[in-house]
Amino acid sequence: MRFSVADIPVQAWKNGGGSTRELVCHRAGDTAGGAMLWRVSLATIEQDGVFSRFPGMARIHCIVAGAGLRLTGADLQLEAKPLQPLHFDGGLDLMAGLNDGGCTAFNLIYDPSQISAEMQILPQGTYPLPADAVVLFVLSGQADGIFFQGLSAGEGYHGALGPEVTLSEGGQAVLLRLRDIP
Repeated sequence: MRFSVADIPVQAWKNGGGSTRELVCHRAGDTAGGAMLWRVSLATIEQDGVFSRFPGMARIHCIVAGAGLRLTGADLQLEAKPLQPLHFDGGLDLMAGLNDGGCTAFNLIYDPSQISAEMQILPQGTYPLPADAVVLFVLSGQADGIFFQGLSAGEGYHGALGPEVTLSEGGQAVLLRLRDIP
């Protein structure tokens, strides 16, 4: 299924520190009332503040625009750097401090008891895709595959991605691999 950030409504955070767009969400039993297994979102972080907690979940947070941020807790400091996926416990009490102005983050929140997850940043070129790759999101350039053609920046595809993807010159994309844990 193809999606575009331009078609997804912006949701303001309760603390006023930013906003998010939910790109894809998968729930147990594929029903609206089922427990969330995983969710992909694009967040705009505009000011320092409390970082959202998701107890029982794991996170992969990747800065896709801006200089990044620091996440600090009681005995912990994490650095979210541009285009470097950061894995951490979603239930941590953290404060976010922007490094140099606002930034945008591509986020995966998932249930680690049900799902294993990997996030990778792909530069221009052609790449074989694993059978369990389920989300591709284009950051720059254009992406083409057997099930999708002409995905441009801010667009993505969720589902079977096919045997390979080609990213145009100057292209860059986020690839998510999500697997059920038996």
